Amino acid sequence: MTNWNVILNIAKTHLLTKIKQTATAALGVTFGIGAYITLVSFMTGLNSMLDDLILNQTPHIHIYNEIEPSKKQPVATYDAFKNSFNVVHSIKPKFSQKKIHNALPIINYLKKDENVKGAIPQIKSSIFYIAGPIELGGNLTGIQPLDEAKLFNFNDYVVEGSTQKLHNTENGILLGAGVAKKMSLTVGDRVQISTIKGDIFPLKIVGIYQSGIADIDAIQSFANLKTVQRILGEAENYITDINVKLHNIDVALPMAQQIEQQFNLTAIDINTANAQFETGTTIRNLITYAVSVTLLIVAGFGIYNILNMLIYEKMNDIAILKATGFSGKDVQYIFMSQAIIIGLVGGLIGLLIGLIFTNIINTIPFETEALPTVETYPINFNGWFYIIGITFAMISTFLAGYLPSKKAKKIDPVTIIRGQ
Repeated sequence: MTNWNVILNIAKTHLLTKIKQTATAALGVTFGIGAYITLVSFMTGLNSMLDDLILNQTPHIHIYNEIEPSKKQPVATYDAFKNSFNVVHSIKPKFSQKKIHNALPIINYLKKDENVKGAIPQIKSSIFYIAGPIELGGNLTGIQPLDEAKLFNFNDYVVEGSTQKLHNTENGILLGAGVAKKMSLTVGDRVQISTIKGDIFPLKIVGIYQSGIADIDAIQSFANLKTVQRILGEAENYITDINVKLHNIDVALPMAQQIEQQFNLTAIDINTANAQFETGTTIRNLITYAVSVTLLIVAGFGIYNILNMLIYEKMNDIAILKATGFSGKDVQYIFMSQAIIIGLVGGLIGLLIGLIFTNIINTIPFETEALPTVETYPINFNGWFYIIGITFAMISTFLAGYLPSKKAKKIDPVTIIRGQ
C-alpha cells in the first residue's frame, strides 16, 4: 500500500534541495499561464468590442421590400409568343413601393411570437443636408428613439445629446458626426433637410450620432418616425423597414425564411447580413487560441526538460530509495508528485499575474474618434479562461512529469551502485 505522506515528504525535500531548478520550472508554468490569460483576455475582449460595434446595431431580422427586376416580362403575357424563345435586353426593375404593406399589423403579429423580444418600425429615405451654401447627400432614418435604445443599444452611439431629447423634440434630428464635422454644426444648431422632391424642412440638432464607422457617420442621421413621415408627406402607416430582435439568435435564419414566405417580403437574418464579418471574427479567435495554446505547450516542454535533468541528478537517491524497499511505482509517484506540485504552484501564481496584467491593461486609456464610447482597452474577464489555464497547467505538468518518472521507475539500483 502506498504511503502518500512519505512520498510527498520526499518530493518536497527534492524540490527544496534544488530550489533554483524548482523555481525555474515553476516560473516556466507561471509565465506561460500568465501570458495565456493576458493574451486571451485582451484579444477576445478586442474581438467582442468589434463584434458589438457591428452587431449591436444590426437587427436579428431586417424586413423590407427588395427592388428587383421583374421575373415576368410583358412579352411573356402574349399567347402568340407562348411557345417561342424570347430574349429581353436591358431589363428594368419593376415598379414597387418602398412601403411595407400592412406594416403595423405585421409588427403586432411578430410581437406576439414567443421568440421575438421586440419588433420596431423604421423609415429610410435619401435626403440632402443644407447649411448655407453647403449641400451634402445622405440618409435620414425615422425611428422610435426609446425603443431603439432599449433593443439595439442606440444610446451607446449618441456622443452628444440623448435619445430622450430626440423623443421629446418633434422637429429634432440626431446628426451623424461626419456630417456635423463637414458642415461645422453642433447641438443646438439648425440644419435644413431637402427631400428628393425638393421640399425643404428645418430641423434642430438635438444630438450627434457616431457609430465608429466613418462611411456611415458621414451620411447618416435620425429623426422621429412621425417627423420623417411628415417630411415625406406620407401617412402614419408609411413604414419601409421592420427590425426584429429575438431572444435566441439561432432561430433568426428559419424565422426570416418563414417571414419571406408568409408576407412576400425580403427578410435578412443577422448571420447572412454579416457573413464576411463573422468569418473575420472566427479567424481572429482561431489565431488568438492557437497562440495561447502554443505558449502553454512551450511551458510544458520547459518543465519536461527540467524534470528530466532532475531525475538524472537524483540517480543515487533513486538507487537508495529502491534499495531501502521503495518500489518502482513509489519512485514514479515521487517524481509525478513533484511535477504536479510545480504545476499547481506555478499555475496559481500565473493566474494571479494574468489577473494583475489584465486589470492594468483595462485601465490604460484608449481614445480614438472611431470609437468614442470606448475609454480604455477592452478586456474579457471570463472565468472560463482561468479554469482552462489551471487545467492546462496541471495536465501539461502531469504529462511532462510522467515520462521522466517512468524512466525513474525502471532504473536498476544495483547498476547505479556498481557504477559508483
